[in-house]
Amino acid sequence: MTNQKDIFSYLVPGKCAHLAGIGGVSMSPLAEVLHGMGLKVQGSDMNDGPSVEHLRSLGIPVAIGHAADNLGECDFVIRTAAIHDDNPEISGAVTRGIPVFERAQAWGAIMKGYKNALCISGTHGKTTTTSMATHIFMAAQKDPTVMIGGTLQLLHSGYRVGKGDTIIAESCEYCNSFLSFFPTVAVILNVEADHLDFFKDLADVEHSFRRFAELVPIGGHVVANMDDQGARDALRGISQPIFWFSYDDPAAQCRAENVVWTDGLPSFDIYIRGSYYAHVSLRVGGKHNVMNALAAASAAYLLGVSGEAVGLGLATFTGAGRRFEYKGSFHGADVYDDYAHHPGELHALLEMAKTLPYKRIICAFQPHTYTRTKALFNDFVKELRVPDVVVLAEIYAAREQNDIGISSMDLSREIPGSVYCPTLDKVTAALARIACPGDLILTVGAGDIFKAGEKLLKEEK
Repeated sequence: MTNQKDIFSYLVPGKCAHLAGIGGVSMSPLAEVLHGMGLKVQGSDMNDGPSVEHLRSLGIPVAIGHAADNLGECDFVIRTAAIHDDNPEISGAVTRGIPVFERAQAWGAIMKGYKNALCISGTHGKTTTTSMATHIFMAAQKDPTVMIGGTLQLLHSGYRVGKGDTIIAESCEYCNSFLSFFPTVAVILNVEADHLDFFKDLADVEHSFRRFAELVPIGGHVVANMDDQGARDALRGISQPIFWFSYDDPAAQCRAENVVWTDGLPSFDIYIRGSYYAHVSLRVGGKHNVMNALAAASAAYLLGVSGEAVGLGLATFTGAGRRFEYKGSFHGADVYDDYAHHPGELHALLEMAKTLPYKRIICAFQPHTYTRTKALFNDFVKELRVPDVVVLAEIYAAREQNDIGISSMDLSREIPGSVYCPTLDKVTAALARIACPGDLILTVGAGDIFKAGEKLLKEEK
């Protein structure tokens, strides 16, 4: 159930908004933005926590738990994708005739208030590239509003509310959320088959990204990865002009030149339309991060940011939370955590890890959702044969029920020498048993696999 009423007429000072799931990663910044616009904001969440406490400190009341009575005298409701029609607040709103809007609709409407809406999309790399763009625009003193699907050390959160004329937003294709946005610059990093519990197939995913690009108005820009087949297929024949970036294709408007790798970290020059634009020294490794940097730099260039600010901003970027994030050391082995949950992301992570000076790569992987594991099974097997040692946690269900009857044990049977662990405690025990000085231990996945690594580090003490 999606409300067809015009949300713009509700986003005005004095209206009362109820946010169901207000403590979420993109709901709490939304609450703060609406509060700053002069709306009365209230909400509910299943759990207390730092984001809820912060909102309360701003004078925004938050109820713990969901109940129809929480609605009070609100004028409209905004919900997260995780809150369904049978939630008592949603059914209560429908009963009372209170309009219900999706989170993406609200963010899209807010974008209308900004001169520049930089929306960064792609099957993977969104959080890192949005974070890189944030560093660049902060270095350029543009005072952007930012919405990221992860934590960025620079912001000490996943968002900031600025007073500048630019909003930078991570833009997710799942459930076509990004089609509610109003990008003036739409970045497409890559297009691959994913979220196949929602999309029918790769062609359906490509169609969605094409529609996203077509949202860009005359005078706006589509920025896309020339090296990615899916992005090229999605955008073939589109009427909007495309600003292409590439690692080394001379046909692209933006590309890297003079790439030098030192201890697994790249430095390079960015050339745009044949002319030098910026020199970049990254503190994150992997060719995929060179591509992410080129995407962020392309958007910055199109929005009038200097090459100097690009170099300064990227020099201070050390990664987003859960993106090859250093967690500590266990018996001489370094422990890192990464959010990779798609074969393409696994490939990029493991290729980068192979360039680092470790004796072995030990990968503890937790597949994310049953549908993704089944649909991309062979691709997962191929990538998980790359590490020296693989520890497989059971599949993280997320929003799904296991109607398919699939298990990580099925992956384990196809990966020689792998270890299957039905619980996270067993993952921790396996890592403790396997780890040796000089190893790189990776905890990988979009679920709660990071807890296995964190527990391992506690055992070090």
